[in-house]
Amino acid sequence: MGDKDVLGALTELEKVMDSAIVTTNTSHRAMKLSDLEATAVKVFGADRVFSADSLDAAIEKAIKDSIRPLSEDTIGILITGSVVTVGEARTLVRRRFAKEEAR
Repeated sequence: MGDKDVLGALTELEKVMDSAIVTTNTSHRAMKLSDLEATAVKVFGADRVFSADSLDAAIEKAIKDSIRPLSEDTIGILITGSVVTVGEARTLVRRRFAKEEAR
């Protein structure tokens, strides 16, 4: 992860995001969650950063937080990071919504 400009990426994203949910992926090269969280807090502030122990938990929190009670409106969810993170997220999201469609 040392080859990624995490601080720069978060600084740009902060301009258009209400909050950030940080997590890690299964790669041994992934940035330590505690380091990622500390960097995100520097950019977003502690009140706008949430940490999740797994990518699946992060996605579930994002989906839950995107729903607005008493409204049909939702907010967007952005999943970003490494190719590994996005690939794993794609698999998790597809699996989750396939289960919902099967009901």
